[in-house]
Amino acid sequence: MKTLLLLLIAGGFLFLSFSEKTVTWVAIGDSITYLNDHTNETGNRVTKGYLSRVVEKLPEVEYINQGHNGWTVVRIAQQIEKLGLVKADVYSVFLGTNDWWHGGPLGTFADYQNATGNQTVYGAYRTIINKIRNLNPQAKVILITPMQRSDFVYINNPKNNANGSYKSKDGQQLVDFANAVDTIARYENFKLVDLYHKGKITQKNLVNFKRLKDPATGQYKNYMYPDFIDIPFNPETDEYPYPPEAINMTYDGLHPSDRGNQRIADMLVKAMRKVLRD
Repeated sequence: MKTLLLLLIAGGFLFLSFSEKTVTWVAIGDSITYLNDHTNETGNRVTKGYLSRVVEKLPEVEYINQGHNGWTVVRIAQQIEKLGLVKADVYSVFLGTNDWWHGGPLGTFADYQNATGNQTVYGAYRTIINKIRNLNPQAKVILITPMQRSDFVYINNPKNNANGSYKSKDGQQLVDFANAVDTIARYENFKLVDLYHKGKITQKNLVNFKRLKDPATGQYKNYMYPDFIDIPFNPETDEYPYPPEAINMTYDGLHPSDRGNQRIADMLVKAMRKVLRD
């Protein structure tokens, strides 16, 4: 009887080990995704990215980081056959903020529907989705909108800086790129993680303040949003405007801090659980 019981227990463990399926997740993105595995490039202000935080909550999931520093939707699409994308169970696509900043044309939804090519963001998204479907027609797809952004100043080179999304760039608003991702997700019945509208990452909490010289006195002062919008920053002479105490949802106005990465991960975990149940 004892021997039979031990055999049943061993068989049960063996069954469980074979029945627990590893879920492969390919995360396609830009620097926000890339930095998950390169936290040293954040000035060590980030301890853990959103991908690592997701798999901590979902241990059956293994991620493959396809984040490319500074890349756009269009560039990802142009290089799609050279990225080494593999067949996976789940794909997430988290892009768009660089297209907006670099003035890439958004195009129209018809560009997506008609697969007009990689001249527009809509068209480039179709190229990416087509590639995913070619790799695995049954794969679950999660689209992530770009998040709002404040004035970006690169921690390793302050000469690399950009205005926040409170301003338009080349006649386009970042919210239009977020809405495009929403439109595609609804059309394809993909799960959407809407960081722009529902992520609780807003202009008021992207950073606590921006430390700049008061134009009247020349003395440094901590300016909260929106007071810093028209205060000049000179990367040649001024101190880095985001000391550690300025960190909130981002550490540099654009890239998520630990708090921001946790917020992204929390929303993505909910989305991942839903698609894995379907």
